[in-house]
Amino acid sequence: MRSTYDTDFFAWANEQAALLRSGKLTEADIEHIAEEIESMGRTEKRELVNRLIVLLAHLLKWKFQPKQRGRSWLLTIKEQRNGVADHLADNPSLKSKTEEAMNTAYRSAILLAAKETAIDEDGFPAACPWTFEQATDVEFWPI
Repeated sequence: MRSTYDTDFFAWANEQAALLRSGKLTEADIEHIAEEIESMGRTEKRELVNRLIVLLAHLLKWKFQPKQRGRSWLLTIKEQRNGVADHLADNPSLKSKTEEAMNTAYRSAILLAAKETAIDEDGFPAACPWTFEQATDVEFWPI
């Protein structure tokens, strides 16, 4: 028998919230609730990685195409730094995952930077040349 979890997620979520609020834990779909909470955590980590991809790609473009530097790149770097800081303020436990997130993000940042420049993928360093602290430091501008 399929539950509303499988057929109508919105209804299932509202049912589960009502059961939890009323203290009817034995009636709640605990296994699926736990899966959804874990999924929410992965989503928060993915948000951090996605912001770092854009930030690192623009830092690469900034460093490797100095003659192309402009207001758009500058503002994108600032925007992503703000976004990373805000996201970590909302999710402080992600701070322990920043090195892992940087490594994950850098692979895609190279591809994005290569796509947006005339530089081949192998024209960028194989490993990220910056620490998380450097990349997110408002005073840091690679030259």
